[in-house]
Amino acid sequence: MNITCFEKGKKKMNLSTIRTMAALSPRSHSHNSYRTRCVSFPARSHPSTIKIEQVLNKIKTWESSSPLSPKAEEKTQNALSSGLVELYECIEELLALPMTQRALLQHQDDNFVKELLERSVRFIDICSNTRDTVMCLKESVRELQSALRRSKAGDDLLTIEGSVNAYISSRKNAQKEIEKSLTILKQIHNTPSATMKDSQLSAIIRVLEDASFTTISTFQSLLMFLSVPASKPKSNKWSLVSKLVHKGVVGSEGQREKLTELEKVDTALNSLLDHVSGHEEEVESFEFAQKNLENLENSIEDLENGLEMLFKLLIRTRVSLLNILSLIR
Repeated sequence: MNITCFEKGKKKMNLSTIRTMAALSPRSHSHNSYRTRCVSFPARSHPSTIKIEQVLNKIKTWESSSPLSPKAEEKTQNALSSGLVELYECIEELLALPMTQRALLQHQDDNFVKELLERSVRFIDICSNTRDTVMCLKESVRELQSALRRSKAGDDLLTIEGSVNAYISSRKNAQKEIEKSLTILKQIHNTPSATMKDSQLSAIIRVLEDASFTTISTFQSLLMFLSVPASKPKSNKWSLVSKLVHKGVVGSEGQREKLTELEKVDTALNSLLDHVSGHEEEVESFEFAQKNLENLENSIEDLENGLEMLFKLLIRTRVSLLNILSLIR
């Protein structure tokens, strides 16, 4: 696995690029380490925000489940691929309303509007970085699958070792990118909340801020899922991934059900290398590793598809904001 994949795959959206897109587009339009913002709304919400409130509450329900649940990983993917995508589709509809555009124009020099623009750029960068991380992880998984198929149940031990090393390098590089994104998310989260006396703008601010904090918490959950650490190889080459798994998890099926797909692959690789080293049950171990790698690849593809859709919507949100604020210029 070439660990420069992350560097080559970066697709940073600079301001001039997005402004160009804006000019061409229609103007009418837990494991949580951060403090969780509750989605609470008054009894009578503004009509234009009701749909967003409903989506926010749906995502909140997904996030309220225990992170130790076997279904936690699936819930995170659902919140990303369907929840956030639906949320930003609703935000795009809100920003297309004339009353929203008037309210934002009247307060375009206020800190909240400036912060809204800044957040839109940061979310685009985080989504792009996360997507690149997922793509590189998928590439390393596929290379490892290919190496295992070529090895013919242990005939080519160096191929196996090299591919596992590349997979671990990819995971370590991903960890560095994840830590950067988590730092940015924390900075966004710690930004003071805005207050407004304008009742119409206040309703808009409330849902957009709740949408921001929901985006933060969902990305944080996803990044935590991707950040299972890969350990440095030991001197014994067949202990390559021994520290990737928790002590004692290899045994029962019930214990494996509590693991994420990444942890299941680590367990399978650990078992495979032990068996190959001792020339025991190689075929069964290879099949077990291949099965878990296939499951991980499917899981990664679901994440990648959700991130691709979300990335496009985040750009459209940014474009809509720039269009609104350029209406009087």
